[in-house]
Amino acid sequence: MSPLLKSLSGDPEIEALMSDEATIAHMIRFERALAMAEGELSMIPEDHARRIHLELKDFVPDMAQLAAGMERDGVVVPELVRQMRAVLGEAGASLHRGTTSQDVIDSAMAMQIVSVMPVFASRIDRLLTGFDALAARHHGQELQAHTRMQKALPISVAVKVKSWRAPLRRAGAVLAEAGRELTVVQLGGPVGDGASFKGNDRLLAEQLGPRLGLGVAPPWHSERDRIAGFAAELAKVSGVLGKFGTDISLMAQGDRGEVRVEEAGISSAIADKANPVAAEVLVALARFNAGSLGTLHQALVHENESSGAAWTLEWLVLPQMILTTGASLRLAQRLLDRISF
Repeated sequence: MSPLLKSLSGDPEIEALMSDEATIAHMIRFERALAMAEGELSMIPEDHARRIHLELKDFVPDMAQLAAGMERDGVVVPELVRQMRAVLGEAGASLHRGTTSQDVIDSAMAMQIVSVMPVFASRIDRLLTGFDALAARHHGQELQAHTRMQKALPISVAVKVKSWRAPLRRAGAVLAEAGRELTVVQLGGPVGDGASFKGNDRLLAEQLGPRLGLGVAPPWHSERDRIAGFAAELAKVSGVLGKFGTDISLMAQGDRGEVRVEEAGISSAIADKANPVAAEVLVALARFNAGSLGTLHQALVHENESSGAAWTLEWLVLPQMILTTGASLRLAQRLLDRISF
């Protein structure tokens, strides 16, 4: 996304949490935690585990070489492991023991979602409170209802606000549950059956998950329904906010004038024109996530035990859907703070 477009529809806070640097930091955290758990289970020498944990604490990889490795290997982990082993000496032989790129990448993705979810929850709570305050400020005030784009009967402001608030409350609750369902450790080894951990796979996952702030679940290498479900809830949140944006755009039309939007956008040609920019962008973001969801669901068509094609598709689409949802929540708050009836 270009810097200009980011200023309109981006989200710096979520973008930082979803950045390449954050992704790699979570991968390194995974390897450090795995080594400590394997050391405690005597799967690798304890001195190797301690060295891996300490030496990699402040490890900064060569990002240009990681990019080259990603282009070559299709995943970033082989090059990242190579760089880490280069600073670990003989302890490097114990790094990444039994695990595979998918374990590292999926677990890192889950950790990123853990970091994002409190931001989403806080923003949704603030919007819900704001909708309540809006209804209270205009208690007893009526609006003209429209059905099928035609004038209907009068309704109260409270009824109108409820049509924005109630779906957001429900969508936020289901998104939180989908996030909890998805944020579980991935630890299956090369073919996703845990056999590479020599019978310690479940115990290792039980030790590793809490170290990473993740839940514990059996390996889910080719079971991508959790990701599909989470993405569906992202699209739902942005969709209900798109409804809010649509209504405000219509109500702010000059011939209706039922709502005032402070600090609206100006026109380059018409001096007294006020464009409800945030409302319009909410509609665009809702439609973008709705279309992206269909694309992401293609990743459910996942060949055998691991699919490079489906996996890459997730990388292309899911982070952008998360960013889009964050931008929707940010812009909805901006709009809510600037409207009055």
